Amino acid sequence: MTSVSGMSTTPAYAENATGTRRWGLFFAGIWLIYLFSPLSAAWDMRDHPQAWIGILATLAFAGIYLSVFRTMRWRRALAPFRAPLPAAKGILVVAVMVALGVVMCVTIGQEGTAAAVYVAVVCVMCLQTRWAWAAAVAVAFTTYAATLWVPGWHADASILFGTLVATLAIWGISQAINRNTEVLSVRAENARLALADERNRFARDLHDILGHSLTVITVKAELANRLIDVDTERARAELDDLERLSRDALADVRRAVDGYRELTLPGELARARTALSAAEIEADLPHSTDDVPSDLRELFAWAVREGITNVIRHSGARRCTVRLGAHEVEVRDDGRGTGSAGAGHGITGLRERAAALGGTVVTQSLHPGFSLKVVVP
Repeated sequence: MTSVSGMSTTPAYAENATGTRRWGLFFAGIWLIYLFSPLSAAWDMRDHPQAWIGILATLAFAGIYLSVFRTMRWRRALAPFRAPLPAAKGILVVAVMVALGVVMCVTIGQEGTAAAVYVAVVCVMCLQTRWAWAAAVAVAFTTYAATLWVPGWHADASILFGTLVATLAIWGISQAINRNTEVLSVRAENARLALADERNRFARDLHDILGHSLTVITVKAELANRLIDVDTERARAELDDLERLSRDALADVRRAVDGYRELTLPGELARARTALSAAEIEADLPHSTDDVPSDLRELFAWAVREGITNVIRHSGARRCTVRLGAHEVEVRDDGRGTGSAGAGHGITGLRERAAALGGTVVTQSLHPGFSLKVVVP
């Protein structure tokens, strides 16, 4: 009878696939083979009316067990192995199973005690842990006591052992499933957080890329609009730059979407020179990036991009200076001293990039002007 512990191995694994669930119900039905003993005993007594009552009680017992198994299996899909039924319903199911087991024993005889193991399993499936153990132990010892005291029955310690072992096995399986469910839940949460972080990173990168490019395009469009009636050739040149910048911005977005984007410090300095010139801001930029370590160049390139974008958008400056060092980069202007106004997302993204390399972002209002500095020790 101890092998009956396999009866609820399958309900613990609530697979998502419908086909797998059907197979689980099939394997649960296989364990009902132990009810053939009381059915066979009842059939041998079929000349007596009570035998037919025993047969009907056994069939009803098997049907309810399979129904309980199926209900628990579907309701526990990807959920902890705890009683999914309200306490009253769980107690009612166990009570009905106990009543049918008693009818089997009364009408068929000692062979009806085979129901005890199934009742213990249903207790673990339908009741909370402490009540399940109390009920299962009570069923086990009561059934064993019946084999000692009922006239005509023989002592059967195996029913006590089998019932307790089945209860322990099912309880152990439920605990293992709880742990597995918790692990799956943690993995799902980690995956959700990783996806959220990736979305935030992509939004940040897209903001930084388009924020700079669209700022330069806007400045050049305004300049071309002012020049169109004054200097047609220069206006045409500005429009050519607009087309080139828009194509560059589109290429940057495509590289970001593809997960491949190469940002270079020399390239950003060249873009900064063009953008500042278009905005009619005098540029004081370094001509070499040789002093910057290779692992900091991308971070410093983002700093230059963010700083220049803010200077053009917010500062109202006439002069912008970029200073590069081995461990820091600074973008300074002589404007209104509000270079970070309205640039919260860009500064936040820059702080996150700097923090990843152990660096910090320092912003400071000057008199006049504004300073954006990234320092990596």
